[in-house]
Amino acid sequence: MKICKKIIKFSLVFVLLSFQSSAVNSKTAPSSFADLAEKLMPSVVNISTTQTIKTSANSLPFQFPPGSPFEDMFKEFNKPTERKATALGSGFIIDKKGLVVTNNHVIQGAEDIFVSVNGSKEYKAKIIGTDPYMDLAVLEIDSNEKFQPVEFGDSDKARVGDWVVAIGNPFGFGGTVTAGIISARNRDVGLTRYDDFIQTDASINQGNSGGPLFDLNGNVIGINTAIIAPGSSGSIGIGFAIPSNPASKVIDQLIKYGETKRGWLGVRIQKVTKEIAEVEKLENPTGALVASVSEKSPAAKAGIKAGDIILEFDGKKVDTMRTLPKLVAETEVGKRVIVKIWRNQKLISKKVLLGRLESSEQFKAEKESGPDKSKYIEEKNLKILVRDLNEDDILKRKLPKNTTGVVVTEILPDSPLMFVEVNDVIVELQKKNVKSSKQFSSLIKDIIAKNEKTLYLAIYNSSNQRSYITVKLK
Repeated sequence: MKICKKIIKFSLVFVLLSFQSSAVNSKTAPSSFADLAEKLMPSVVNISTTQTIKTSANSLPFQFPPGSPFEDMFKEFNKPTERKATALGSGFIIDKKGLVVTNNHVIQGAEDIFVSVNGSKEYKAKIIGTDPYMDLAVLEIDSNEKFQPVEFGDSDKARVGDWVVAIGNPFGFGGTVTAGIISARNRDVGLTRYDDFIQTDASINQGNSGGPLFDLNGNVIGINTAIIAPGSSGSIGIGFAIPSNPASKVIDQLIKYGETKRGWLGVRIQKVTKEIAEVEKLENPTGALVASVSEKSPAAKAGIKAGDIILEFDGKKVDTMRTLPKLVAETEVGKRVIVKIWRNQKLISKKVLLGRLESSEQFKAEKESGPDKSKYIEEKNLKILVRDLNEDDILKRKLPKNTTGVVVTEILPDSPLMFVEVNDVIVELQKKNVKSSKQFSSLIKDIIAKNEKTLYLAIYNSSNQRSYITVKLK
C-alpha cells in the first residue's frame, strides 16, 4: 500500500489490496446485484507481484577509517542483504487474448507478475505498457486460453447519484463485490498530473487498486485507484476512480505503441487568483496564467508569452489551471489548434501546432530524474515513506517560495516519528536544509553512522505552522 497525500487530517491511500465501490446507473436501487456480479466476476483478476529489495545500510553503530585492519574482521556484518517483497492489487480483462488493465503503482518495480482469474487458475503476465502520469498499466496474460472481457462505458454520462459496483481483491481475499453511488465528479486531489477522478462511497480497501468500477449495465466507467483514509486506516466511504473515457485513450496508446503520445504545448502555468483577475481586468478568476514558455516549444513558436492567460484551448474552456494539462494531453499530436488568450486586457487567438510531450526536453529531464522513483522513497530507519516537495505543493499550501523538503506520505508501524503526521513537510534535519528525499535518506544514514541518538527536525504541519521537534532513535 502506498499513501499519497494527506488532505486536511486524512491521507490519500493507494488501494493495492481492495477498492470496494458501488455503482449502478439506475433511478431506483436494484433488489440485488447478484446477476451482475455473477456475470462480471470472470473478467476481474487478482494481481500479485514480487520484487527484490536490496539493503546495504551499515548494521554497525560505528564506522572504521579506510584501511583499518578491523574492516575485514567485521565485513560480514556489512554485506548487502536482499528480501522479497510482495504486493497485491486488482485488474480486469479487456480482450479475449488476455489483456489486463490495472494501475501502474500495482506493478511498478515488479520482477514477477501473477494474475489469478476468477479466483482459481493463476497465470504469469508481462507488461505491455505503463503510464505513471495517469497511473495506468496494461498487462498480457501468458496463455493461449480465451478469456472473458468487459467493455468500457461512457464515463461522461455517469451522473452523481448513479449506482456503481466495484469488484476487486481487498486484503488479498480475492473476488469481492461492493456497491455504492457516484458521490462526485471531476475530483482533483493532487494524486496524478491529470486528476479528474470519479468519487464513490463504495467500500474500498487495500488491494482494490486497478480494479473496475462498473455501471449497472456491466460496463467499466472507472478504474479504482485511491481512497481517503484517516491515519492509514481502511475505507471511510471516500474512494476515487480514473474515469473510463480518458483512461481508455491512454490504454489504446499503450496497446498500440507500448507508450503514450500526448499533446505538448510547452508552458509552465499557475493559478489565476482573484487578485490577478482584478489586475488583468478579468470578470472571474478563470484560465491558466502562463508563468514561462519553453524555448522552441509549440507555444513559443505560436507567439504565446509569459503573462498571457489561456482561457480556451481547441474550442474548450479552460476553467482552472488544472484543466489545461488534461485538455492538451488528450489532443492528438500534430493537430493545429486555436488557443484563446487574454493579453493586455484583450482576447486574442493563436494557432498552435501541438508537439509530443514524450519528445520534449522537459519530459526527458523528468524521466531521467526519475519522478516515480523519487515520488515515494522509503526511509527504512525511520519507517516512513516520503516524496520530494514540489512547486504544486508550495503553491497549494502557500509555503514560502523557496521552501525545500520532503512530504511524509506514509508512517509505518513502530516508526519513531510519534509527533509527525502524514502530509507534514520536513524542511530541516540537524539544522541542515532538506533538499530532496534522496538527500534526506543520506543525512539519516550519516547520523546513524555517527551514532547520534537524537534527530532534530523542523517541519511544517498541515496548517503550515513551522515548528521544531526532537526524535529519539532506538
